[in-house]
Amino acid sequence: MPRFRISEAAALLGVSDDTIRRWADSGRLPTVLDDAGRRAIEGANLAEFAKDMAGDQTSTATPVVAESARNRFPGIITRVTRDTVMAQVEIQAGPHRLVSLMSREAADELGLEPGVLAVGAVKSTNVVIEMPDRR
Repeated sequence: MPRFRISEAAALLGVSDDTIRRWADSGRLPTVLDDAGRRAIEGANLAEFAKDMAGDQTSTATPVVAESARNRFPGIITRVTRDTVMAQVEIQAGPHRLVSLMSREAADELGLEPGVLAVGAVKSTNVVIEMPDRR
């Protein structure tokens, strides 16, 4: 199972290293000691925490003045559902949940499982850009 350093977890969740340490110290985010004796976070625990932290956030949760996001979303895999031919993979990238459908063979070859660091690359011929009310 992959483990993440405090700084890696902070980058994935979009918070400071100190915030991760405070959450760990309060017991909100469980940590373990790595081989060098430093605190680390198990990938599955980080995946669950990221999913809980994102909750029901939507793009209107915070005021947006203008935005055009890039198409690469680093995040952590939170769920993989496999059948005999296909796999559904969910990535939590900050407050964004990405879902990808791929062959089971591809998911197996990539070693995809909850807690694994991944990048969701989105390619689309149709992208909708929304502008919130500025009143």
